[in-house]
Parts: sequence; C-alpha cells; structure tokens
Amino acid sequence: MISFRFAAATLSLFAAMHIAGCSMTTEERIDEMFADYTGDNPGAAVRVIRDGEIVLTRTYGLADLETGAPVAAASNFRLASITKHFTALATLMLIEQRRLTLDTVMVQVFQDFPAYGDDISIEYVLQHRSGMLDYEPLVPEDATEQVHDVDVLRSMTEQEAGYFTPGSEYRYSNSGYAVLAMIIEEMANTSFAEFLDERIFEPSGMANTVAFVDGVNTVPDRAYGYTVTDGVVEPSDQSLYSAVLGDGGVYSSLDDLTSWDAAGYGRDLVSPETMQMILTPALETYGFGWRIDDYDGHRRIHHSGSTSGFRNFLVRFPDDRLTIMILTNRAGPDVQPLGEQIADLYLD
Repeated sequence: MISFRFAAATLSLFAAMHIAGCSMTTEERIDEMFADYTGDNPGAAVRVIRDGEIVLTRTYGLADLETGAPVAAASNFRLASITKHFTALATLMLIEQRRLTLDTVMVQVFQDFPAYGDDISIEYVLQHRSGMLDYEPLVPEDATEQVHDVDVLRSMTEQEAGYFTPGSEYRYSNSGYAVLAMIIEEMANTSFAEFLDERIFEPSGMANTVAFVDGVNTVPDRAYGYTVTDGVVEPSDQSLYSAVLGDGGVYSSLDDLTSWDAAGYGRDLVSPETMQMILTPALETYGFGWRIDDYDGHRRIHHSGSTSGFRNFLVRFPDDRLTIMILTNRAGPDVQPLGEQIADLYLD
C-alpha cells in the first residue's frame, strides 16, 4: 500500500504573526485553522458566502497524492451524509407528484417487506425515526464486494423487527436513507443517480455533481480520500459501504455547492409548504435531511458528512445570510468545530 509522510513541521502562521506583533486577518486565522491540510497532504476546500456573494475561498493541500493535483474550488469530494438532504428532497418531490405520501409505509412500496414495515412511514424514515437496523454490522465479516442500496433494502427485508416502535424514538439511520433511494427508484422508474442528475443537479446548475456509480458515470476533478495516522498518509478512498448512494454517495465541489446555495437548496423544485416541512425539526433537531437548531443565538441549518477518507461540513445561518462550506479528503476529526470557529469570525 502506498503511504506518504507529512512534510517537516514549520513555524505556524499564528506563531509567526504573534512574534511579529501583528494582528491576524480573518483569512490568516482560517489559514491557521487548516495548517495541517497544507503542502503535500490531503487537503481541504473552504468557502464563505454572505448575502449571496462569495467573501472567502481557501483551498489547501492535494486532491490526489498520486498525481499531485491540488485541491481547487472545482474539486469534487464525496459529501458523505451531506448527501441526505438530496435524498430527502427527491423523496418529497415524488410526494408532491402524488406518487407517495408522508404516511406511505414500507409494505405499500415493497410487497416483500416484513410485517414490521407496516408501521414504518416515509416521514419516520426521513426523520430517522424508523428504527431500522444499521446495515453495516449486518454485512458478513468476510465480505469483499461493496454493498449497494439494493443490498441494504434486501437486508432490511430479512429482519423481523427494528430497534424500537417506529416513530417513538430518534436513531440516526443510514439504512433508512439507502431504502429511500430504492423507493425513489421504484416510484420514479429510473435509477436514483439519474433522478438526482436530471431532476435536481441539472436544473440547479450543478453540472459536475454526481451520485457516483462505478462503471456507469465518472467524477470530474475528483478528490480521493486518505487516512492520516501519526504523520503517515494512506489511501482510504473506498470502503465496503462507499457504493451506497442514498446515505452518502454524492460528490460535489465548492463551485457546484455555491450554485446550489444560490438555488436555495431546492427552493424552486418544491412548494414553499414542502420547503417549510424540510426545515421543521422533529426529534433531536432533525428535519428532512437537515439538522435545524441554534448556534450562539443564531438559527442554523446544517449537516456534517463522515465516511472513508472524507470529513465535511455545510452550515447555513439563514437570518444572517451566511453559508460556510468545508470539504476535506482525509479521515480524522470531525470538521464541524472548524466550521463553528469560522462562523464565530463572521457572526455578529
């Protein structure tokens, strides 16, 4: 396996500025936050949008250590669970077309779904209240082929019960969002990837965003994932679960997400009433594909994404007209705290 070592540590920008007795600009503070992502290391892409205008873009490190391609605003990172708001939006688009309702239950869509699916509604799945078992522990230990959404659905149909009575509790469920992808395919009579591309990405000006299916489509300007351990970098772009689309399979970039921000995250694709439902929190502050809560007195809408080789965070402060995007191609600490540190620099 190929491995790479971090470049020798140098005096940090913060220390240099402190020694020089100079105050740091906002850009320099953010550069300091991402010092570990610079040089020949797996990188990061950061953007801040205020009042609809880009006020900061920073890119660090490499998107591909094999070729030396640097991270750019057009680099496409696997969004991981930030994908879920696309899956939720697609589901609600079908509901507006009257192909489903929020009260539709699993056995009405899949005839072979066992009896416990009688009480699992679309609404419960969207809000992580379905109780469906996590699929990852159900994959055989000797498995070598990647799991797909259809495999997750099949696994759910082999169970006799979930964790709890549907609707009664919150438990974050990747399984549920993989099943939603299969519901979309069943109801729309097209692949999940094609539905997203034709119905969401293209109309929203996201020309290079893709739900990646190996052998079917490609990821332009692709950032590859890595793991950093004690200064050693090793490839970790894919895992057994990286081919599941509904819970985390979309790749996108700062540039395309900026187009998505301008498009209001699907504002013109559904009715105002549906968008209001999307942004109404239920248990554990989760709406339909987004978390909605307050940060230091500011209403925020956000989601993180964590998967093999990638850590991401997208947050909007609608009342402040502020959006912060962080995309990284390295496994490691959650980057939400970095996003909150950036927010502190821009929020009044």
